[in-house]
Amino acid sequence: MRYRSVRVTFAWTLVAAATLAAAPPASSGTRPDCPRLSARWYGDNRAHLQQVIDERGTCAGPIPPAGRPVAAFDWDNTVTKNDVTDVTLVWALGHDKILRPAHWRDTSRWLTDAADRALTAACGTTTPAGAPLPTSTEPRCADEILEIRENGRTMSGAAAFAGTWNHRRTVPQYAWVPQLFAGRTVAELTSYARGARAQALAAPLGSTRTLGTHTVPAYVRYYDQQRELIRTLQRAGFDVYVVSAGAEPVTEVWSRGVGIDARHTIAIRSVLDRRGRITTWNEGCGGVPATRGEAIPYVDGKRCWINQEIYGVHGAAAWQRQDPRHRTALAAGDADTDVTFVGDATGAHLVLNRNKSELMCRAYDDADGRWVINPMFIEPLPRRPEPYPCATSAYHATGGGAEPVLRDDGSVVPDQMDTVYGTPVY
Repeated sequence: MRYRSVRVTFAWTLVAAATLAAAPPASSGTRPDCPRLSARWYGDNRAHLQQVIDERGTCAGPIPPAGRPVAAFDWDNTVTKNDVTDVTLVWALGHDKILRPAHWRDTSRWLTDAADRALTAACGTTTPAGAPLPTSTEPRCADEILEIRENGRTMSGAAAFAGTWNHRRTVPQYAWVPQLFAGRTVAELTSYARGARAQALAAPLGSTRTLGTHTVPAYVRYYDQQRELIRTLQRAGFDVYVVSAGAEPVTEVWSRGVGIDARHTIAIRSVLDRRGRITTWNEGCGGVPATRGEAIPYVDGKRCWINQEIYGVHGAAAWQRQDPRHRTALAAGDADTDVTFVGDATGAHLVLNRNKSELMCRAYDDADGRWVINPMFIEPLPRRPEPYPCATSAYHATGGGAEPVLRDDGSVVPDQMDTVYGTPVY
């Protein structure tokens, strides 16, 4: 598939003997009219995905109502190119939609004194608490917010978050985005997401915009291959879900574009106050009550939310890998935040290569022979020149350290070379 704009044309430069797949033949024993993929994928990836569809879906026989196979997709940079929560935040900053908190420390339990001082200095105290900040005309304020969101530090380089959290259940700067919209209603945040979506889809492919001193992507595109994969899975009898570490109202606006409704969209769920306004608290998972961001759909948290919301597994058990009947048939992701739930899939672990070490260590090790690796469909990354440090430091430990990646049997995954990649042609 070729993506064109007035500025650039993107194509894959494939490596080794990999080729763009022709339409795979129907799997043995399946009807010729079964739902089939037709978009172009890297190598024989389409055939692998089609096999899962044929073997797990309606083509293999009637599916009982209570036993529909499940597919789960991360959203940002998996179904779309670029992050839809980020473009919504940028849109909101450009339209003065963030309400000034009485104290910036109220927005996150982990926000540091340095970040509180930096935000107070940049955004000022002239705007009354609860009123919209003039971020469209105050670049220092927008800069501080974007720097903390992107890099977890202030513009001066001080740490923006500190304290203790489970690094496989949350990351403060992800939880912080919906917390920034405290005081707004879900309907208001939904309207901001719609405005950002319209703007991002209309922006030229590859375009950027500047807010303060930050240059950020201005465009978002749905991946045609993923849109077709989702549609084909649904036609074959799969229940298809989105599981994202973004703000749920924002993700819902975008997921409708691929035929996934709000009931099948799982993301960070804000607790609402009695007037229906967003608060800085989030709903919990796996026995963790509502907190200020301690159990969001992030790394192991994505497994928890899938187990709880899709399979009805509650309490501490929701954090554990379930038996094959209570796991997805296909799961797709692009980052280390997705590694746990993608690895739980029983049929195919679909990975878009963004050079994220823990995920790519698992994918290239391919312990069960079911990992499907694809370059990004738009602006694919070139080959990573050095091996992934699987044997030493690719695993993100609960306490925040870096450890070796281990297989289920406890053996260490050796370092892996990057072999599935593409080159954007300008």
